[in-house]
Amino acid sequence: MKKSKNLTDMYKDIDNKSFNVSEAMKLFVDSKKKKFDETIEVSMNLGIDPRHADQMVRGVVSLPHGNGKKMKVAVFARDQKAEEARSAGADIVGAEDLAEDMQKGNLDYDRIIATPDLMGVVGRIGKILGPKGLMPNPKLGTVTADVKVAVEAAKSGQVQYRAEKTGIVQAGVGKISFGSEKLTENVNSFIEAVQKARPSGAKGTFIKKISISSTMGAGININI
Repeated sequence: MKKSKNLTDMYKDIDNKSFNVSEAMKLFVDSKKKKFDETIEVSMNLGIDPRHADQMVRGVVSLPHGNGKKMKVAVFARDQKAEEARSAGADIVGAEDLAEDMQKGNLDYDRIIATPDLMGVVGRIGKILGPKGLMPNPKLGTVTADVKVAVEAAKSGQVQYRAEKTGIVQAGVGKISFGSEKLTENVNSFIEAVQKARPSGAKGTFIKKISISSTMGAGININI
């Protein structure tokens, strides 16, 4: 594929080098496309084996400036809690009817939240939600009686992360239009959250490699 001039110039700047986060963000912002607001994604190679329960890395982080993504949120709740979820901005709220709809394949959501009393209903479709990373989890704050706070957090750009089978954690942490300063703060917040999530079973070097890329740009290695 023929690279654009901006991307070609960027490859020249980063060839066989590593940068600190602020330098990397400046490179991305300086080479941004005129008509497309790219997403910045962080990828971290961790020294873990996620097949072992004591080495799983999973968590949630509220980025200082959000992630720039419009989150679509579904909530399992009834009565007053359902009203609280709607007033907080949930895109859809329901119980058995919502589970039935999801069972039909309607799973176009970024976050699913549930009150504890409805986890029995949610559990029936766990085999559908689990593989897509949508299963509500109390450790991630998505099984909670305080649905208002959970919905607002999701809508503000809160990011969930989970280590893949290869030990890689990755997430979108903002848009080029945020500017280098805000992107730097978001990236550092994400890296710090993953560092704090180091599991008890992780031995030796925990963070092996960090790279940052944009939707249409090159990958940049970050100094650890």
